[in-house]
Amino acid sequence: MVKYTMLSEKDTNTLGRLLSRDENALREFYTEHKKSLLHYILKTLERQDAEEVLQDAFIDFIESLRNFNSQSSLKTYLYSIAKHKTLDRIRKKKAKKILFSYLPEHIVETLGVVFLTDTIDKELLIKKIEHVFEKLPNDYVLVLRLKYTEGYKVSAIAKKVKLSFKATESLIFRARMAFIKTYTCYDGQDLFKPQKVL
Repeated sequence: MVKYTMLSEKDTNTLGRLLSRDENALREFYTEHKKSLLHYILKTLERQDAEEVLQDAFIDFIESLRNFNSQSSLKTYLYSIAKHKTLDRIRKKKAKKILFSYLPEHIVETLGVVFLTDTIDKELLIKKIEHVFEKLPNDYVLVLRLKYTEGYKVSAIAKKVKLSFKATESLIFRARMAFIKTYTCYDGQDLFKPQKVL
């Protein structure tokens, strides 16, 4: 058996068994860490999202073990994967909020085909969104960040930008529309045109 000097004897043994596809070792490891890992993820996500992230984290953990460099414990490695997946889920939800708020249902469905598949490159989407923000007026970026990143209510945003409630609502709406228009141009395709059925 390969020796992993940074690992405890227990982790070294578990890693060896996991790498040899020992189903009992996988079940034992999952049972040992499932409850505490779910509790950790639930600090950030709602239950349904947390349970999906939990499953994804364990799958990625198993699939990436051959590249594990033994610079941490197996538990720490598992938690780091879960943390990364949790952040991905949060970013995706924020992107969806900005893209989909106040849009007609048929547009949401069209965008859903593009943005909500499991194969989406989430990091690329976030980079695109940040690039779009660079193209928008500062007041649009400010209200979008306050509402969707910071979670402020319209009334609180109105105080920050020193506008009436109605004027702030209107500003947020215009900011959303500008965001979507700019994103569509940046992405090089008009996502709002109905797709032709072949």
